[in-house]
Amino acid sequence: MPNAQDTPGAVFKNGAAILLARVVGADGQAITASDLSSIRYSVLELDECRPNTSVVVPGPDGVAIAAAPTVFDTRQTDALWTVDAAGYNFRHELDVATNDAFPKAGVAYQVRYEMTPVSGQKVVFRFHLRAV
Repeated sequence: MPNAQDTPGAVFKNGAAILLARVVGADGQAITASDLSSIRYSVLELDECRPNTSVVVPGPDGVAIAAAPTVFDTRQTDALWTVDAAGYNFRHELDVATNDAFPKAGVAYQVRYEMTPVSGQKVVFRFHLRAV
């Protein structure tokens, strides 16, 4: 079973973010767009003094995104990915044109993705981002 861990990072207050990940299913194989029936994401403001407390940021809550332009069938190894040579299969640029996803500086945010596969269990992964 793959390890579950938040991916850390930093973003600018009121800024956009391009989030990259290598997402695998319970079988350890990379997820592809055709494996998925839906993807949704939410942005939550975290209270680091109370780890079980979070507040949904108005706007980016349960937003549906299309799998095809977001999840790749082959791993990408362009200049955006600096983690390793294996590459990523998930790329999402948060839409902040209407609602700011990170409205406060000095605050930690969680961007939570939930992928529903055509069959099997949902896949959840998260980014832990600090706004500066």
